[in-house]
Amino acid sequence: MGNSFVNTNVHIIFHVKIACSIREEDLAQVFHYIGGIIRSLSGISYRIGGRPDHVHILATLPCTISMADFVRTIKASTSKWIKSIHPEYKDFSWQEGYGAFSVSRSNIDSVIQYINNQREHHTKLSVQDEFQRFLKKHGFSPE
Repeated sequence: MGNSFVNTNVHIIFHVKIACSIREEDLAQVFHYIGGIIRSLSGISYRIGGRPDHVHILATLPCTISMADFVRTIKASTSKWIKSIHPEYKDFSWQEGYGAFSVSRSNIDSVIQYINNQREHHTKLSVQDEFQRFLKKHGFSPE
């Protein structure tokens, strides 16, 4: 076989450090910027969303880069860029960890809907509780 065929769909979640969250009015711009980074890495971005304290990304991982390098590049690039858009972000940074959960092709639409409903979703559930549910759902022991 002369070609490689890879289809790795992933739902990535990471959080900002407590010191500085993203202003509501900047969220769309941050999500758009993340999409540009994903495209520059030859990935496919299906949906990016979240709240001021965390981000959800549904993407297809490019076959040329590891998950760790993919997330590291997104976080490093956005952190540097966010610091440049407003003085309030001078201390902005992402938390070190992240969650990355595989998504079957048949579940892409439901994950997109989930990401689209973040504002409403987080009126009922904290980001910490949400993340613990993801960990449990995907077979990780609670901390």
